[in-house]
Amino acid sequence: MKQVITTSNHKHETFSSRLGFILVSAGCAVGLGNVWKFPYICGEYGGAAFIFLYLLFLVFLGLPILICEFAIGRGSQSSIGSALKKLESKQTIWHKYRWFGFAGNYLLMMFYTMVAGWMLHYVYLSATNALSGDIAHINSQFSNMLASPATMTFWTLFVIAVCLLVCAFGLNNGVERITKLMMLLLITLIIIMAIYSVTLPGASKGLRFYLIPDFKRMFEQGIGNVLFAAMSHAFFTLSVGMGSMEIFGSYLTKERKLTVEAFSVVLLDTMIALAAGIIIIPACFSCSIAPDAGPSLLFITLPGVFQQLPAGVLWATLFFVFMSFAALSTVIAVFENIIAMTIDLFEVSHKTSILLNLIGITLLSLPAVFGFNLLKGITPFGAGSTIMDLEDFLVSYNIIPLGSLLFVLFCVKKNGWGFENFLKETNKGSGISFPRFLRGYMTYVLPLIILFIYFKGYYDMFHTKEPLQFFVWMGISIICAGFVLFISLYKPRKKS
Repeated sequence: MKQVITTSNHKHETFSSRLGFILVSAGCAVGLGNVWKFPYICGEYGGAAFIFLYLLFLVFLGLPILICEFAIGRGSQSSIGSALKKLESKQTIWHKYRWFGFAGNYLLMMFYTMVAGWMLHYVYLSATNALSGDIAHINSQFSNMLASPATMTFWTLFVIAVCLLVCAFGLNNGVERITKLMMLLLITLIIIMAIYSVTLPGASKGLRFYLIPDFKRMFEQGIGNVLFAAMSHAFFTLSVGMGSMEIFGSYLTKERKLTVEAFSVVLLDTMIALAAGIIIIPACFSCSIAPDAGPSLLFITLPGVFQQLPAGVLWATLFFVFMSFAALSTVIAVFENIIAMTIDLFEVSHKTSILLNLIGITLLSLPAVFGFNLLKGITPFGAGSTIMDLEDFLVSYNIIPLGSLLFVLFCVKKNGWGFENFLKETNKGSGISFPRFLRGYMTYVLPLIILFIYFKGYYDMFHTKEPLQFFVWMGISIICAGFVLFISLYKPRKKS
């Protein structure tokens, strides 16, 4: 049942239905990485054997962090802009993170709106049959798009305007209604395209590569690499750490326990990721094309695959419509979080928040857009890197892991919210309770796993650099992690 909770600044809505919450939250979690990375690494790292490890890490790593975010949101009934301050112990400094969460959401939208624009542009190219031709022609279409400031700017601004307009109608009439529609259409498209893909000639080879356990391939890749790939993808797939999920927890009623709600979101996100592989891998094998990972899979490899299939223009168009829904659902969800944080941080109205963020996101999205053309001389990480790479690095390698670490510590530390308060909020309502015996795991083991992923990410990115650069970047990572640990350990001095 829909409720409206009045706070000091604005009316705080709740979801009108449980389905709305699950679809909106899953829409935020379902990212483009689920399509251009997950199916490929599954096949490369052992098929179903890798998927088993991935699901294991999803339950023991991703799920608890997601529950923490939902609990903080529902317990505070506000965005991360004021949630930590409402729940923290007196005179502690957990709330300092709110600015990093705000920055993280902004940084993500500074390039993700552009990438969502790429998807819409490719819907247009597919529908007009502009992607017909050899691989060189398809590659030139992608290069021409990146090189054109006008094309890139138009589609980016279109995404910003449309998604903010959806948010302007509020949670129930805008975000929930539109995202539910997009996600239901997305799921329908996935089912139709997956059925078509598995019926193609030679598709069975792709299914075997993707789904049948291949332990030989797993050990060839190195069991350590496989474990880390499963662990890191399970960690990043749920969009935790920035408060984007926390805001949807704040829109939940107390009717159901949060473990059940979080598990439903994880399950839907995983099903979509697996289904994306069933669309892509068999189709690539059917056309004897390697299913590469990364943007080249979406914008070069797959258009080449679709044009070899019967009714290729239709299937290419449907695929990029599906990708557009995945991207736009994430943008809308993060925009909703940014709008709510702006209201909480600056005590402005919903309308003013929309206007401020329309201006802010528009201006701050332009560097990533121009980084492929007018500003392509700016290479933050050396030749071939772009401004987008820097923004993605700040979000993926810093805000997400360190934010997740902070949320977990906040929920278990006595000078934060505390495990008892976290458990009490999490287990309100009907459904499966979060186990009390996991307190030790949440307090010690989970934070260590997150720190391992964080430092390993830095190591993998910079270990090939010059020794001085490597040690500088690793030093930066230690300082950033130290900041989060300082917040969690800080105790105010007692006045004498």
